Amino acid sequence: MADYVLAIDNGTQSVRVLVFDRTGNEIAKSKVELEAYVSQHPGWAEQQPDYYWQSLQSAFQQLWAQGIVSPSDIAGVSLTTQRYTMINLDAQMQPLRPAIVWMDQRKATPEGPLGGVWGLLTKVLRLTPVIDELRAKARDNWLAQHEPDVWRRTAYYVNLSAYLTYQLTGQLRDSTGSIVGYLPYDYRRQCWAKPSDLKWKLLAAKRQMMPELVRPGEPLGAISEKAAELTGLPVGLPLIAAASDKACEVLGAGGTDAHIGCLSYGTTATINTTTSRYVETVPFIPPYTAAMPGHYNTEMMVYRGFWMVSWFKQEFAHYEQRKAKELGLEAEQLFDELLNQVPAGSMGLMMQPYWSPGVRQPGPEGKGALIGFGDVHKRSHVYRAILEGLAYELRQGKEQIEKRSKVPITRLRVSGGGSQSNAAMQLTADIFGMAAERPHTFEASGLGAAINCAVGLGWYDDYRAATDAMTRVGDVFEPHLPTVRLYDRLYREVYQKMYRRLQPLYRSIRDITGYPD
Repeated sequence: MADYVLAIDNGTQSVRVLVFDRTGNEIAKSKVELEAYVSQHPGWAEQQPDYYWQSLQSAFQQLWAQGIVSPSDIAGVSLTTQRYTMINLDAQMQPLRPAIVWMDQRKATPEGPLGGVWGLLTKVLRLTPVIDELRAKARDNWLAQHEPDVWRRTAYYVNLSAYLTYQLTGQLRDSTGSIVGYLPYDYRRQCWAKPSDLKWKLLAAKRQMMPELVRPGEPLGAISEKAAELTGLPVGLPLIAAASDKACEVLGAGGTDAHIGCLSYGTTATINTTTSRYVETVPFIPPYTAAMPGHYNTEMMVYRGFWMVSWFKQEFAHYEQRKAKELGLEAEQLFDELLNQVPAGSMGLMMQPYWSPGVRQPGPEGKGALIGFGDVHKRSHVYRAILEGLAYELRQGKEQIEKRSKVPITRLRVSGGGSQSNAAMQLTADIFGMAAERPHTFEASGLGAAINCAVGLGWYDDYRAATDAMTRVGDVFEPHLPTVRLYDRLYREVYQKMYRRLQPLYRSIRDITGYPD
């Protein structure tokens, strides 16, 4: 009897194949590390589409070789992937160029102001900066301007999720929960925009280039004979729609209610809630489609959040890397020793985690900042200041979500790679002033996709029943009140004032050096 569901999680740094039972226990797992991107020019991030597909095949080979589960044990499959990694396909469904990965920073040149009624409306509503940002950051606009031959031959313009769905089923479909980025998507109605929508005028993409959309929990297709041969999955096994990795992570952490804040300490650090109401946490910036149909995620993000931890590891943690290799561990598992060497507040060292420009804050001139440096500070202080800065920024995001949604966040779930650090969990509880709860599994994103699959297969009547059965809280870290008071003063009296006071200097740096562009 097929008692398990299988989740494919194609993230930025690895692709994982995970098997879960009906109560959310991880039964088996395989993992293939990925090279996040290749960069031919500063700010570019690309990867060959077939690289993802080949890596997924390798992950399946590893899974079956373990002998823990067999293909006949699997009742259904779901897929979650990194967001806004875009692929150009020709009429024969072959990639025309490398995928443009979500971290890519190239921009198109907006082609003059809008005319007519739309132009008048955008001026009256003061939406010109928002419109210009959409036109500049849309990858299809850049391709149409700089690679017109590729764009002319592009029959389909799809997310990585749609590309892998096609490889698995032969059907060009995608989940509404996977559509994130500068695309002609109606986030309020959770479908492709109407023909009259302004987005079609602002973007180069056409409706016929877009895949068919289904809602999370609905069938995307069935495993094809070709995919079965390459992956070992049974022919005809249902592929059930899930959502993007962040949306699935929220679901897998049990974040089904608006009062539960879900932090993700991943390559992009985020805080999310799930709501049935359409709430723009930042005005004119739509909420993302949640992994629960008809719901939204009120996301606030720190672009390349935990990228800074990887940078620290590469530049300053040679000792931990060497020691971890000797012990057969990941270097990050030894970083708690660094955190615990330093008192809360990092002896006055404050980090602003604006490694890359953001949607609203920071603006296009945004840069990271380290202030309060003195001769007492060592690399351990820098590491703690990095994590404190990320937590301060996510607390700021929490307060923005509460302000816009009018719903207080009363519980805090923390997932992602950084959540594996007990010291980082305690730091988070102290900066937020509330208990930090760790989900029972590290693979929250994969579990979220598995929940989509379980509901789609009819194992549970609805998402409430599914999350009650398949998610639960693991370790809980209670805030330490004296430390809470220290952090609260640093947050209110220092951190919240940093960007406003440094912004003019960031602008001068950009004007003088030309960076960031």
